[in-house]
Amino acid sequence: MGLEHRLAPKYASIITEADRYDNWKEEGYFTAGDTNKKPYSLVIPPPNVTGKLHLGHAWDTTLQDILCRYKRLQGYDVCWVPGMDHAGIATQAKVDARLKEEGISRYDIGREKFLDRAWAWKEEYAATIRKQWAKLGLSLDYSRERFTMDYGLSEAVNKVFVDLYNDGLIYQGERIINWDPEARTALSNIEVEHKEIMGHMYYFRYKVQETGQELVIATTRPETMFADQAIFVHPDDKRYKDIVGLHAINPANGEALPIMADDYIDMEFGTAVMKCTPAHDPNDFALAKKYDLPMPICMNDDGTMNEICGKYSGMDRFECRKALVEDFEKAGVVDHIEEHLHQVGHSERTGVIVEPYLSKQWFVKMKPLAEEVLKNQQIPDQKISFVPERFEHTFTQWLENIEDWCISRQLWWGHRIPAWTSETTGELYVGTKAPEGSDWKQDEDVLDTWFSSALWPFSTFGWPEDTADLERYYPTNTLVTGYDIIFFWVARMAFQARYCTDNRPFRDVLIHGLIRDRQGRKMSKSLGNGVDPMDVIAEKGADALRFFLTTNSAPGMDLRYDETKVDAAWNFINKIWNASRYVLMQLEPGEVYSIDPESLSASDQWIMDRLNRTLAEVEKNMDKYEFAIAGNVLQNFVWNDFCSWYIELSKTDKSRNTSAVLLEVLKKSILLLSPYMPFVTDTIWEALPGTAGSINTAEWPASFKFQSDPELEREMDLVLQIVQSVRELKAEYRMKPSAPIVIFVQDETGHPVTLSSRAAGALDGLCHARLSDREPEGECATRTLGTFVLSAGLSELVNVSEEKARLQREMERLEKEIMRGEKMLSNPGFTSKAPAAKVAAETQKLENYRTEFTLAKEQFRKLDKIQPKK
Repeated sequence: MGLEHRLAPKYASIITEADRYDNWKEEGYFTAGDTNKKPYSLVIPPPNVTGKLHLGHAWDTTLQDILCRYKRLQGYDVCWVPGMDHAGIATQAKVDARLKEEGISRYDIGREKFLDRAWAWKEEYAATIRKQWAKLGLSLDYSRERFTMDYGLSEAVNKVFVDLYNDGLIYQGERIINWDPEARTALSNIEVEHKEIMGHMYYFRYKVQETGQELVIATTRPETMFADQAIFVHPDDKRYKDIVGLHAINPANGEALPIMADDYIDMEFGTAVMKCTPAHDPNDFALAKKYDLPMPICMNDDGTMNEICGKYSGMDRFECRKALVEDFEKAGVVDHIEEHLHQVGHSERTGVIVEPYLSKQWFVKMKPLAEEVLKNQQIPDQKISFVPERFEHTFTQWLENIEDWCISRQLWWGHRIPAWTSETTGELYVGTKAPEGSDWKQDEDVLDTWFSSALWPFSTFGWPEDTADLERYYPTNTLVTGYDIIFFWVARMAFQARYCTDNRPFRDVLIHGLIRDRQGRKMSKSLGNGVDPMDVIAEKGADALRFFLTTNSAPGMDLRYDETKVDAAWNFINKIWNASRYVLMQLEPGEVYSIDPESLSASDQWIMDRLNRTLAEVEKNMDKYEFAIAGNVLQNFVWNDFCSWYIELSKTDKSRNTSAVLLEVLKKSILLLSPYMPFVTDTIWEALPGTAGSINTAEWPASFKFQSDPELEREMDLVLQIVQSVRELKAEYRMKPSAPIVIFVQDETGHPVTLSSRAAGALDGLCHARLSDREPEGECATRTLGTFVLSAGLSELVNVSEEKARLQREMERLEKEIMRGEKMLSNPGFTSKAPAAKVAAETQKLENYRTEFTLAKEQFRKLDKIQPKK
């Protein structure tokens, strides 16, 4: 196949991507299992089945794909396991929304039929995700694809739950948890986003029952007052010492609340009197436990007020707040209200304000699990290494301060908790299979999605079974993920892997940042600044998107999406395409080309040395996960050294050996680029003579083996600098590029520089310049080239008589402008009546004309001394 067919430039980088990817899959290029090779493994961060892949997922999967393709080229048996996450809350919300469109809810159809709908959703969106993976060009081993709720992974989840329970690391308890009233489920702390919002601090008057004294107590959540159980003051606060042991009347329901003392109260904050609502505040809960206070709940799980709230029962929590405050104002209970800027928790999934809520939930006791991970972080061959290293501190700090993990969710979609209660005796049974008998009822809750995702690195390889894949590919080599889920996922995989397999889940974690818009804002639906990677691929091609994503940010740093940089990536790909077409046009069909080391030109040796250095630099940075540096080194070599210089040099030497070098440099360049841009490189590779099949079966390029001549390479570097300067001089003095010119170059000692015949030929071919061994006489134009100085006589650069005539005309024009300006500015009628800005502008113009005239006159004087070139 050749590239002689002319694709429209716009589509040069978008080459039948879908068909090419399908062919790669059919040929099995990505299927692991070659035991003759050293293994290398990754597991994809599983996208959830709630819709399309976002740009961040395109970023981290492309980084992983670069790693996989690089390692395959190096001869590794690469196992890259794809998969998807069931995303309990998010998916259930999507299915609920679809049911709502049909005018029904999940409660109308029941749990089993709802789960049928959820599985249908999963199949629909899993198919979409696979297509998107293919469009991105991800080299996944689809024979090993997993889903967090498939049979094997579900078995692993149940086993881990039972083992943790039997080891005393899972327990049930009543705690204040984060409650999502829309999803009607508990949330873990890291599923809550804290946002600063403007609210109110309400100050209400409570009357002391026994004395009639009034206490002013502040709250931000008046609607929870129906569940108040006590009033607290500090035991050393003299203002309130006499009322401890008395009672204050709750203005919300008229109940008498005991006034108690505890040193938890801050005497400097507010009025130093605090109401205690044990079921709706974690600090109040701790006080209630200490003093054995009742813990009534005043709110339903959907955020409406319950029956203990009297006439407010059934109201939404915020409607209740408004109505209660209005009633308090009428009754004279309100002392005053202040605006209050504070941090309020919101559900990461639904966006609603989270309610602190007393609930019986399942928890994982985290401290002993975290301690095992921290202990092994001190052992070099067992630790998880972070790139950049600073994120290890983020990881360990969170583990050192970890809290118990609430793992139960009040959902239907997810791994149902393997716990049953006897309806007869109340006995609790926890096991991987249901107990015998008909009076056992399984827990209605499911597990937090992250519980199953935490098992991902080993459950995907068949754990708890002792499989060949587990033995060969676990622990995995590298995880690529964003810094925003170090707590959500990385830490949980670390402690579950240590508990279940007594090993680390992966050796390295490459951390990337977040994708932001050009202004640095986080992409969001509310801002409307999101970018669909599939839209970018449709317009610019997957290769352009991949190259942009992987070469514009260092590890751990955020990436700003900039369409102009995607265009720049596309332009680079087009440059490669056109260079490949040029090289193919230099080759005779059917001929076999090989490099003769004895017949290398100066430019041949120069480009081969350049490629060897580029190869070493790319390998060094790829091995350090510095893909942006490696990609930019590659781009500089291909665009500047190969396309801008060597291809131009090759036009002055049409030898067979130069054609062979052109072909070999192109082949090696295409191989180096292939991890970044697999589609265009595979298309070019198959068109090049001497290649066998797809680039996916090729090997990482070796450096050129030849007797390099350092002196000749330095000479060629100088030639290219000279060419650049000569071209600039010709442009400045309006010379034709093809016009011959004589130049003089001297080194730092003042001695003239000479060139070998091969280098001199390259200089003449590229810029029609000849090197003289004598410094030019008269006026010169000079340029510095590092430690060298280039000179060219003005007589070489200009036609003296023509240039003098031009300057004469220019000076005459400037003289007229100067006279006009001087006359205008000497006229009092103009200077006194014209706007100051106009006078200033004319003054500046006059100064500019005078400066230009002086320069032209000086240039004319110099030309007057020059003898015209014969």
